[in-house]
Amino acid sequence: MNEMFKNIGSIEQGIIEKVYSDEPITIEEGIYLFENSDFSFCAFLADKIRNKKFGKKTFYNKNIHVEISNRCVNKCKFCSFYREKGMPDCWDLEISDVLKILNSKKDEKLTEIHITGGLHPEKFTKFYCDLFVEIKIHFPKIHIKAFTAVEIEYFAKKDKMSITDTLKILKDSGLNSLAGGGAEILDDNIRSKICPEKTNSETWLNVHKTAHNLGLSSNCTMLYGHIEKLEDRILHMARIRDLQNITGGFNCFIPLKYKTYGNRLNIENEISLMEELKTYSIARIFLNNIPHIKAYWPMNGKENAALSLSFGVDDMDGTISDSTKIYSMAGSSEQKPEMTEPQMRNLIESHGFQPVERDSEYNQLAVI
Repeated sequence: MNEMFKNIGSIEQGIIEKVYSDEPITIEEGIYLFENSDFSFCAFLADKIRNKKFGKKTFYNKNIHVEISNRCVNKCKFCSFYREKGMPDCWDLEISDVLKILNSKKDEKLTEIHITGGLHPEKFTKFYCDLFVEIKIHFPKIHIKAFTAVEIEYFAKKDKMSITDTLKILKDSGLNSLAGGGAEILDDNIRSKICPEKTNSETWLNVHKTAHNLGLSSNCTMLYGHIEKLEDRILHMARIRDLQNITGGFNCFIPLKYKTYGNRLNIENEISLMEELKTYSIARIFLNNIPHIKAYWPMNGKENAALSLSFGVDDMDGTISDSTKIYSMAGSSEQKPEMTEPQMRNLIESHGFQPVERDSEYNQLAVI
């Protein structure tokens, strides 16, 4: 290490000392990493943290994403997903449709169903409670991970309930954990420009805090590479890190790169792969209290996701079964997001890592 970075300054040296002693770096140090530090310096530290936590283990699960509908009352400027009723590429699933999808995947031995969608103008808490009850009747062992904080707030408002009561009812019906979407950037000035109708920052954090206090774990995300500044990424992560210090309920952090296709934000170019990998590395360094960093491969592509395993990432999400359209509609290279379990294992192994099947709470199921 001393030979590799013998000319580093005092700030980098302080960061190294904190990483080696498992101490959190400061917001100012995180911003410094983005704005001033060498790409290889961040990669080295992120990989060191990853190896200390997990060695070469790389986690995945056998899951399916079901997006109930892309009808949505919001029209976020960055979104390529939402449609209005009657449009040819609009869909709207019912309970029977979801059960048919799960039945068609019985041979895959799925351990998780991940459910999200738009803010549907007619489907609120009762619809999903009925759906979860039916899923648990037919697939009692499957883990139901569902909803962003945005959806939870929407259901609560529509059904005139508190966030707490909404989550309790959903949990009693079969909800096991929350998804991490809808965070975008946790800065209300930025949110007013990219998603003005969406949940504000405090509400997003409060929904997750409430879920954690009720025994529901969750993930957390960051949509980056649009109008935010580099320091905004660190301030976003700082708010997540602060909540994790209180609740300990976040399982993993998922950086999501903004895709330019098919939306109204009118940003011409996407960030480079190098900046994407540096963002993963800094997330691993800064978020010392969140166990896992995930590369969501339907967004950034299989090979790029596997490449990120050398930059602090330890989780590849899952097999997914060609059932998500959020990023394919935004122009992702993965227009058919599906991997078999052997393909997932081979991809991880081809990059020098050890594939480990997990459940939704990161309990190891199989070491291959």
